[in-house]
Amino acid sequence: MDDQQLPEQQQQLNIELTEEMADGIYANLAVITHSFAEFVVDFVNVMPNMPKAKVKSRVIMTPQHAKRLMRALVDNVKRFEAQHGVIKDQDASAMPFAFNGPAGQA
Repeated sequence: MDDQQLPEQQQQLNIELTEEMADGIYANLAVITHSFAEFVVDFVNVMPNMPKAKVKSRVIMTPQHAKRLMRALVDNVKRFEAQHGVIKDQDASAMPFAFNGPAGQA
């Protein structure tokens, strides 16, 4: 066998997670929009009986990275459900949200 390393083994990415970032930001709504060059995902925390909600975080990515994220989420949901059971989808009519922005949400 050859001593050459596979590309995945050659490069290691050291990802730093600051204490502040480790706390995370809670969001119960994602509003997704896109252009020809990028996808924009706005994470929002909607509170009951509150007429307004603020975007807590915005992530902008290329279409290629958006597709990778989609595949990673699908894979992780499948693994989660295999371990914990099927995630029940909330009835869309139970979410009284009205958006003035572009369509596309998750």
